[in-house]
Amino acid sequence: MDTKQYLRDLALQQAELAALPVMREREEAWYAHNSLQGKRPMVVIEEGTFLKEIIAPVCENPLERAVETQLLENIQSYRLIDDDKVVPGYFKVPLAIRVKQFGVERKREYAKEGLGFHDVPVIEDLAEDFSKLSPSEFFYDKGATEQMAELAHSIFGDVLPVRYVNSQNHWHFGITQNVVELMSMENMFCAMYDYPQEFHCLMQFIVDDDKRFLRWQEENKLIFANNGNDYMGSGSYCFNRELEFDGTSATTWGHLNSQETVGVSPEMYREFIYPYYEQLAKEFGLVYYGCCEPVHSFWDTSLKNLPNLRKISISPWCEEEAMAERLKGKNIIYSRKPSPNFLGVLKELDAQGFRAYIQKTASLTKDIPTEYIFRDVYTLNGNLEKLKQAVEIVRDVTMG
Repeated sequence: MDTKQYLRDLALQQAELAALPVMREREEAWYAHNSLQGKRPMVVIEEGTFLKEIIAPVCENPLERAVETQLLENIQSYRLIDDDKVVPGYFKVPLAIRVKQFGVERKREYAKEGLGFHDVPVIEDLAEDFSKLSPSEFFYDKGATEQMAELAHSIFGDVLPVRYVNSQNHWHFGITQNVVELMSMENMFCAMYDYPQEFHCLMQFIVDDDKRFLRWQEENKLIFANNGNDYMGSGSYCFNRELEFDGTSATTWGHLNSQETVGVSPEMYREFIYPYYEQLAKEFGLVYYGCCEPVHSFWDTSLKNLPNLRKISISPWCEEEAMAERLKGKNIIYSRKPSPNFLGVLKELDAQGFRAYIQKTASLTKDIPTEYIFRDVYTLNGNLEKLKQAVEIVRDVTMG
C-alpha cells in the first residue's frame, strides 16, 4: 500500500466534506446557539468510546496511524452519524504537553476485564502525607508536536492545512478528580470530616497549581483561541463571537466538573468544594460546568453563583424538572446528556421509548436554550444504523 497516497486520499475526502454547504449552516447554528440566540437545539453523538466499531486503521507506523485515525474519525462521523459536528477544513495537531503532577508518582491498577480501575492512594492520612506533594512540573515537547505537523503538511498540506490545538484544557480542571486520584474517594470523604483545615489547604494547593499551569501556557504562547470549531470538555463545542482572544485564559472557554462529589451534601459542597471551583471559573471567559454529576443537588446553594457560567451539564442522574425550572429566564444552556443505554445496550434502538424519553426533555425546555450531547456509549452491538436514527428522532421531536 502506498501509505502517503492513502492518507492524502483520506485528507481529500475530509476536505470535500468540510466544504459542504451544510457545514457553514451548522457553524452559524452553533454560533447562534452558544450566544443564546439559537433557533433549534444542537445534537452531538461522541464516537470516541465506540470508535473501534466505526473505523479500522491500517497504518502500522504509530505517527501515520494517528494521522489516519483522525481523518477516518471525521469522515465516518459524518457518514454514519450526521449530527451537528462540523467537519473541520484543517488537520488538528495537538500540542505534546506533559504534566508531572504534584511531584509524586501515581499508580493505577486496572481490572483484568472491562473498564474498571483503582487508584493506589499516595495520601492515606492527609495530616501526615500532605507534605509529600510539591508543585507540578510542565513540559512541552516541540519536536514531537512538529513531527506530526510536518508529516501531515508534507502529505496533504495543500488540501487540508495544519492547525495546532491545545487539548490539555478540555479535562484538566477537575479538582476533585485529582483529590480522588491522590487519596481515593473514601479517604477524600473522611478527610473533610477528620481534617477540615488540611482538606481546604489541599484544595487551594490544587487550584494554585492549576493557575500556575494556565500562566505557564500563557507565557509559552501555548494557549490558543477556542472560539471556533473547538471541542469543549464534556462533549460540546466552543463556537463563539463574544470572546476576543488576547493570549490569556480569560478570553477562552473553560470546562470544570466535580463528578467525584456525587455523595457530598449541598452544605459540604458549598463549604469544601465550591469556593475552589469559583476561583477557577474566574480564570476563563465562559464556563461549561459538569459532566455526569447530578448538578441539581448543588444548584441552589452554590452553582447558581458560578462566575461566567454559560452551559451546565444535565446528566442522566440529574433531576430534569428541577433544573429546567431553575434555568428558565437564565442565560445558561441546558446541556442534556441523554442516557447512553438507548444506543449502547440493545442491538435495535427502542425508537418508541427513545422518542418518549427525548420528548420529556423537549417539553421541559421549550423556552430554554438546549443541546443534546450523547456520551459514554461504549458499544453499538453491531448496529451502526442506530446513530442516524437517534439523531433523526431528536431533530424530529425538537424541531417538529
